[in-house]
Amino acid sequence: MQDGIVIGEGVVLDARPASFVSRTLAALLDLGALAFVGIALLIVVAVQNVSIDEQWAAVLSVVVAVVVMVVLPVTVETLSRGRSLGKLAVGTRVVRDDGGPVRFRHSLVRALVGVGELWLTFGSVALVASLSNSRGKRLGDLLAGTYVIRVRGGRAQTAPLGMPPELAAWARTADIRRLPDGLALAARQFLGRASRLAPVSRSGLADELAGRVEPFVAPGPPPGTPPEAFLHAVLHARRDRELERGRVEQERAEARADTLHRLPYSIPDPPR
Repeated sequence: MQDGIVIGEGVVLDARPASFVSRTLAALLDLGALAFVGIALLIVVAVQNVSIDEQWAAVLSVVVAVVVMVVLPVTVETLSRGRSLGKLAVGTRVVRDDGGPVRFRHSLVRALVGVGELWLTFGSVALVASLSNSRGKRLGDLLAGTYVIRVRGGRAQTAPLGMPPELAAWARTADIRRLPDGLALAARQFLGRASRLAPVSRSGLADELAGRVEPFVAPGPPPGTPPEAFLHAVLHARRDRELERGRVEQERAEARADTLHRLPYSIPDPPR
């Protein structure tokens, strides 16, 4: 029951923890890449032929170590939402315990703890911790509330989201607030697996997830709406609105850039 996102009554949605081999390989690739970056930085400084006394050399070494061990891992993992060079290579991702994407604070905790359990102890502490945890968590994962899952492999097919025609008019005017990351992911995974679930489990999960999503939607769906159709409508409308919001923001950014490009304002640039 620990290997997925738990939805009431102990039902687990699929989020398979990565295997020990894939986690180890990803860690070795990441550590190797970071070590290469650190050595490259030191070489760049060395070839500058700059005279540095021992005190400043020590400071420089600490700065390079912080960049390699903390700054780079946190930046990459935060911007990629749980990925890294090694994780991309083996098809894994770091997620929160509830299945949602990691944030800056999660990546920072993992990196800070990783200095001790990965770098200073050559991974021995992380190895022992991960072997003793059912999800393969190292100490950084335990403190950050994260774990590593497989995102590639097998035949995990995701059914496309569709707007039920009978709910299209309602969805256009419904106020859909932001869903918690874990709940949105659970609903999306359920819809992707619904056709492979037993009828009783499918009906029960649809009822529960619809009940958890409904407080974030006003007004509620028309009476008699099937829970599964309601979930499809909400997630479809949510996705479309996010895409539209992104399109509008991009247009505004382009308009601002165009305005700033004109010197002075409102006067077209001379032809080139």
